[in-house]
Amino acid sequence: METIREYSLQWEVTKSNYSDPRTADFFMMSSPVPTALICLGYLIFVLLGPAFMKDRKPYNIRNILFVYNFLMVALSGYLFYEFLASGWLAGYSLACQPVDYSLTPQAIRMTRVCYLFYISKFIELMDTIFFIMRKNFHQVTVLHVLHHGIMPISWWFGVRFVPGGFGTFHALLNSLIHFIMYLYYGLASLGPRFQKYLWWKKYMTSMQMLQFIMVMIHSSQLLFIKCQYPMLFVYWIGLYAVMFLLFFSDFFIKTYLKPSKRKTSTTPTKRVSFHESAQKKQSNGYIKHD
Repeated sequence: METIREYSLQWEVTKSNYSDPRTADFFMMSSPVPTALICLGYLIFVLLGPAFMKDRKPYNIRNILFVYNFLMVALSGYLFYEFLASGWLAGYSLACQPVDYSLTPQAIRMTRVCYLFYISKFIELMDTIFFIMRKNFHQVTVLHVLHHGIMPISWWFGVRFVPGGFGTFHALLNSLIHFIMYLYYGLASLGPRFQKYLWWKKYMTSMQMLQFIMVMIHSSQLLFIKCQYPMLFVYWIGLYAVMFLLFFSDFFIKTYLKPSKRKTSTTPTKRVSFHESAQKKQSNGYIKHD
């Protein structure tokens, strides 16, 4: 009987090309093309934006940054709460947690917060746009653009096929990190008089690294246990965590463990990560971690 129930559930999910019928009518969910086009437009802007700004003065958008950052604080906090309330404090297992494809209130709530998380990835593209508007081109690195450019399309597949379950663990952590991160940016945007309250800047990198380690450990479980969750998504989440753990570890070592070498480096073409750029004081106090 257990096998029959499993095949019955699988049929409900797979009868429409393996996608989740509950998200079929959500905005931009009928096809990945709109999401891909927005990501492509983002990449084009990143390529052409510096040339457009070359002979122009940086835009003074301090007030916009203040509002944007604190709106992102509110959004990230809400996402974190909803991921907890709809799953991770409502019966989800840290081991095997299949997606609940039912129409129960809890399952629908999780589906909706996954969709909102997907939408938030488009909003976060504004980070890069603000960099370019302020001519902070050194902060628009390859990895920064790669991260922002692939998250929307990655989460399109997440919402369309697996909106809930095991794979939302990294979204839960990411929402918490972004809550702290944008709170820092918001305070930094208020100017130098708030610098004394930002002593915890370097700990954000440690929190990012801890996040990736936790995601790696969590994802690796399914390499050893059987679970009704698509392994393709597990591999993608795990590899993504490994890549960014290596990146942030390199930044942490160069920034906090070898400061003397960084101070004596004068190479003008040195590649700067989007966390290294946080060490540079900006006139309006706005700095960006990813």
